[in-house]
Amino acid sequence: METIKFTYYLKDIDAIAASILEHLDSKIILFSGSMGAGKTTFINALLKAMQSDDVATSPTFSIVNEYTIPDDKIYHFDFYRINSIEEAYNFGIEDYLSSDSWLFMEWPERIEELIPDNSQTVTITDIENNKRSLKLTINDKHLTHKLAMKTVNL
Repeated sequence: METIKFTYYLKDIDAIAASILEHLDSKIILFSGSMGAGKTTFINALLKAMQSDDVATSPTFSIVNEYTIPDDKIYHFDFYRINSIEEAYNFGIEDYLSSDSWLFMEWPERIEELIPDNSQTVTITDIENNKRSLKLTINDKHLTHKLAMKTVNL
């Protein structure tokens, strides 16, 4: 596994999102972090960096939101309320997983056994007011380029 770490203030979130996009080699991105850490806020910055006119909102009650970007779609999941794998199958998770669209998944540990091997993980930690730590974990098996452990502070 390779990791890239960033420490940033919320005012710099757009630059961090653009940087993260440069390092992604999978369209399946898992977002990890405590409640209120800024997962949906970061997803919103990613949408902007991907030239979407949509605004990300937490899909806690709808489970999935759909956003458009040029020539593609993003499905944004929030599995916080999922209590079993059966619930995920009931809303058709396998159809999303077999699509070629972007998949942004919050609380992926709720469906851990369904997560494809080629996913990448963004872990966000709230350090203090308006300051976050972000770690992008890249699976070596799917790297198109080698990255050393790198820390970026803004």
